[in-house]
Amino acid sequence: MTTQEVANRLVALCREGKFEQAVKELYSPDIVSVEAEGSPDRIVKGLEAVAQKSVQFESKLEKINSTVITDPIVAENFFSCAMLMNVQMKGMPFAIDMDEICLYNVRDGKIVREEFFYTLPPQEA
Repeated sequence: MTTQEVANRLVALCREGKFEQAVKELYSPDIVSVEAEGSPDRIVKGLEAVAQKSVQFESKLEKINSTVITDPIVAENFFSCAMLMNVQMKGMPFAIDMDEICLYNVRDGKIVREEFFYTLPPQEA
């Protein structure tokens, strides 16, 4: 698949809420996933570890109220999109917005690196 085809497929699956399928179908076994600076487990390597990271995130969610994923912007072997979510986390009395820019690197028809840019919520002292 071309970078454009991978980008279109990823966005389509994510819009349908099929995040696990997207990982299985589109990610390289050697995927590197990078979260925002200051995040716990900021860098995760390997398909199994990235899939587990997704499962852990989903286990913290009570409900996804809305999701918007922009169309991808593609340049050579890279593409990006914005992901905007409003979610209810378990144990929290209110919903929060989670907005991020997602950047992906594609090689040989598979995503080999993903990096997410977002502002971490303030931590309690």
